[in-house]
Parts: sequence; C-alpha cells; structure tokens
Amino acid sequence: MTKLDPRLNAYRADLAAAGLRGQVEAGRFVEGESAQVCRGVVDLHRRPAADAPIDSQLLFGEPVTLYERADGWAWVQSRQDGYVGYVAAAALGAVLAAPSHSVAVLRALAFPKPDLKAPPLDALPMSGAVAVTATEGRFSEIAFGAGQRAWVTSAHLAPAGAFAPDYTATALQFIGVPYLWGGKTSLGLDCSGLIQVALARAGFACPRDTDMQAAGLGDEIAQSLQSLKSHRPACGDILYMPGHVAIALDESRVVHANAYHMLVAIEPLSDLLHRVAAECGQPADQVITSIRRPT
Repeated sequence: MTKLDPRLNAYRADLAAAGLRGQVEAGRFVEGESAQVCRGVVDLHRRPAADAPIDSQLLFGEPVTLYERADGWAWVQSRQDGYVGYVAAAALGAVLAAPSHSVAVLRALAFPKPDLKAPPLDALPMSGAVAVTATEGRFSEIAFGAGQRAWVTSAHLAPAGAFAPDYTATALQFIGVPYLWGGKTSLGLDCSGLIQVALARAGFACPRDTDMQAAGLGDEIAQSLQSLKSHRPACGDILYMPGHVAIALDESRVVHANAYHMLVAIEPLSDLLHRVAAECGQPADQVITSIRRPT
C-alpha cells in the first residue's frame, strides 16, 4: 500500500478513519463523530501528551471529526485543513448553530454579559467562527458551548463571507507577534501559520504546512529555476524556500514569522535568502523553490 501522509489522514495501527478502509491497515475503522472547538484556541499535539510537539492549533468554532476520546485527550481531524492530531478533550463540544460571523481582528474578548468591565471568559482569535444569536448596544451575543452564551464587541466581527482581500495587509497586523512552532494566533505563530491565517481572512483555503502550501496553493508564478531567478517579487507573492515561507512586500522586502528574529518581522529579502542559503548549503539565487499566488 502507498503510505499516506499521517498529517492529513487519520490512521494508527489500532484505529483509522472508515474512509481509509482498503488504503491502510488498522485494528478497526470508525466513522467518527462531529464536534466543534469551544475554546478560543487549542493546541493540536502530535501525541496525547501535554509535552508532545504542537503541530498546529484549532480555533474557536472550528469543526472536527472526533475519532477517539481517551484519558482526557481527543484524536481529531480538522474539517477545515484536514490536519490530524490530539487535543484536550475538554476543548471540544457539540456542534452549535452554523457560524454567521468570524473574528475580524487579531483577538476578540468574549464577555459573560454585554459589559466591557466584566472579566472576560476567553479571547477568540482572528478567523474564529461564531454564531451570533442577538445584539445589544455595541455587543453581539454568540453561542459559546452547551447552553452557554457570551458577548463579543460587534465591531470585531465580520459577517460570514465578508473577507479582507488584502492578505499582505492582514499579515502586517501580526508584526511583533512571537514566533511559535505550530501557532496560528496573535499570541504566537509560525511561518506557514501566518500564511494560512492571513489567507483565511481573505477567503482563501490554504494547507497548513509549508511543504503542502508549496505543492498546491493557488497558482505557481515561477515554474523553473530560470524563471525563479528572473522574477522580481511583487507585493503579495508568496515565496517558498526549504522549510520556510514569506510574503513579498515589494521586490526587496518580505514579512514573515521566523525563528531568527523569533517574531513576525519585515526583513530585506536579500538577508533572508543569504541566511537560508547558509543553512541549507545552496547558492542564494537558488533558495526560492516556488512563488505562488492564492486563487
């Protein structure tokens, strides 16, 4: 059998998604059940352990398929980007009403009542999905879990389908945010997480990891080494290189989440290329492997 990518296919030696029957070997196959993230953000771990690597994060309202609950952990697959991993079981709840809005700012506070002086219940990250059930003054009431409600500043929400098409401008809102491997929020994110979040706000579906994005995101602008060398990056070009991705601001500058500065920063493209070249042992003019535009 062809080995499937375990990041995007739910299978283990003892358990697998029913849809993978005949493609993988497993002790048993299950259909899974629908669930939804009911916390602002929850880490998606590689193994069911708090000290296991964080491969990604799931955001408030994100739908998942739940395959197993055990010892306080849930083995799930995101229905948005297909990523598979383990989350704290307490962070999941039943599917609520269909989302009517999404969070349009870096982080929106959820209050127990329509009062800005009330202690917040949680903070909902950009692109978190919410179902607005009522409004009062400057606040919107949202479904917040089984039988629960919370209140969010209405100006911090955008109706479903109302996007911010300038994903470069969205990425720039994260300047100074710490670098966090697997992160996808204003508390911390990684290079591909910044791309995914910025594109989600613009209405584009985007794979989670750099290699997935480089292989299939949108349209490839440059398709050969010669065209890569001759192409002058324009604002919005997404530049892929070994293990990294950045957004061009113009032909000489990029914005990216990176482990060199340990935050989201604007940097001269030439500095980035020479640093990556030194790390991977390639000439600087051959470091960029793909230039893509979302479609």
